[in-house]
Amino acid sequence: MEQQNNVEPEQNNGKEAIPSVTPEEEMEALKSEKEQLKSTLQRAQADLVNYRNRAEAERNDLLKYGNSRLLVRLLPILDDFNLALDQTPNSETPEPWLEGFRLIHRKLHSLMDSEGVTQIDAEGKSFDPSEHEALAQQESADHEDGQVMSVVRDGYKLQGRVLRPAQVIVAKNTKAAKSKTKTESYSEEKES
Repeated sequence: MEQQNNVEPEQNNGKEAIPSVTPEEEMEALKSEKEQLKSTLQRAQADLVNYRNRAEAERNDLLKYGNSRLLVRLLPILDDFNLALDQTPNSETPEPWLEGFRLIHRKLHSLMDSEGVTQIDAEGKSFDPSEHEALAQQESADHEDGQVMSVVRDGYKLQGRVLRPAQVIVAKNTKAAKSKTKTESYSEEKES
């Protein structure tokens, strides 16, 4: 036969065991909780301030650079105007259509200026990859090594930010290249 254990669970008469906490310990726990909540609130406030600053900066950038796509699309038209004006005949009495053409060109330039578009000054400057796009390197005794010899296509900036880099031809100084070759061959002979 089966034997059953008749063990009754201990009864507490409806009372659960509560660990005894002193008033000082309770105060310390409340102070600690208060400091944590205060710290969390300060972080949340700082996050809100940072978010507002980021949103304001993004809004300013949008206002400043929002029309850059349109301006980039207008640049080839400006290039075509520049090329056409470079090809105009030099006569003492300008044709009326040519004057109208120049007027349109000036208006387009003034529109670009009013929007904060400036031309990148490249010719004669040192090559800067952030503003220039090198199409070729050409040997030259008249220019320093890495100096922009000529501009193939003008580059433009919008409020200091590059819209389109200037396409340039960069000088490779033949004197510097020859002296470098001589120095390298001399140092190789010395090492041998």
